[in-house]
Amino acid sequence: MEKNITLETLAIDGGDRTVQTHFPWPIYDETDVQAVADVVRSGRWGNPDCGDLVETFEQEFAAYCGTKYAVSCVNGSVSLRLALMACGVRPGDEVIIPPYTFIATASTVLEVNCVPVFVDIDPDTYNLDPKAVEAAITERTKVIIPVHFAGLACDMDAIMDIARRHKLRVIEDAAHAHGAEYKGRKLGSIGDVGSFSFQSSKNLTSGEGGMVVTNDENLYRTMASLRNVGRMEGHQWYDHFNPGCNYRITQMQAVLLSRQLNRLDDQTVIRNENGLYLNKLLSNIDGILPLTRSPEATRHCYHLYIFSYDSSAFGGLPRQEFVARLAAEGVPCSTGYPHPLYKQPLFQNKNFMCYAIPESVDYAAVNCPVAERACRDEAVWIFQHAMLGSREDMQSFAEAIRKIQRVVTQA
Repeated sequence: MEKNITLETLAIDGGDRTVQTHFPWPIYDETDVQAVADVVRSGRWGNPDCGDLVETFEQEFAAYCGTKYAVSCVNGSVSLRLALMACGVRPGDEVIIPPYTFIATASTVLEVNCVPVFVDIDPDTYNLDPKAVEAAITERTKVIIPVHFAGLACDMDAIMDIARRHKLRVIEDAAHAHGAEYKGRKLGSIGDVGSFSFQSSKNLTSGEGGMVVTNDENLYRTMASLRNVGRMEGHQWYDHFNPGCNYRITQMQAVLLSRQLNRLDDQTVIRNENGLYLNKLLSNIDGILPLTRSPEATRHCYHLYIFSYDSSAFGGLPRQEFVARLAAEGVPCSTGYPHPLYKQPLFQNKNFMCYAIPESVDYAAVNCPVAERACRDEAVWIFQHAMLGSREDMQSFAEAIRKIQRVVTQA
């Protein structure tokens, strides 16, 4: 008698979802609502003339990061711009950045009339490759911006060593890295300046907002002035010493961020533990390779959990179709960036407007093969709010991948 074989049906084809959990973000309770409502009722909404909630949050965040100073601002793009200006860059200076990051890491360099120099990423971490950084340094190089992508610490020992030997400034782009650590030190506290974002997807959020942290008093005073229309502490309100603008946040944002900061450490512990557990689960699946985490990355905050996908182990299923099936199974995920930054129309068409980028700079000639592969074929992102699930949820993520593999290789 012929055997009856029942094939599994993927959720995308009408089957049951593997993952049943809903992962809300942002996370808040009535105490957050009440704290913001109290500010609204007070009528003291602005900054700096309406109370000290902004200053309180800045002090709390500096203490959390282990730095002496913190300056809040409207978003994580402006925070990078403040850092670059305070570090003393001049038109035509070069700033080394990775191509696998959000546009602001590059566009803020243009905004201060400097030249973004793209260097490739490490294939195991998707962070800046220190060897590529050193090879890209010229007499025009002034700053390195390592991006702690997805919340995974860059090789800061190597980067800081390069910076010291070449007398360069280091601005840590820690927009993904709230609470993450390198050798026990909070990311953002190691370079000259650390830059953070509080945009709606971030692990610490008020919808929008940014922060710079530093241990350098001169950098702090300059960034504080630039954030506050060029004013300087101890002078009259109509005295303007630097070409700053109004980049201040509101009292409502500050009190909400203070409330959210109280949760950040506990949430980071959960994400870190789930990431380690998911690494073990996914390492046993052919064609799935979690990014490498060095022992120096003592805490990963998993703003994104990233693994590399090999379609040959999934019957040749293209990555885009794999991710569509994984999302349908209930895993919050994405393919991430479709191409490296230097392939954006901004760079390919040299739409630099009033910015002083030398004519000789040709981004059409840039090629970072590791970043190209990550964008085109390999990278799969699982979002940070999903990493706040249970161990059972992590098991269900792995099972969803196995289920897809079984179905597509049987077809």
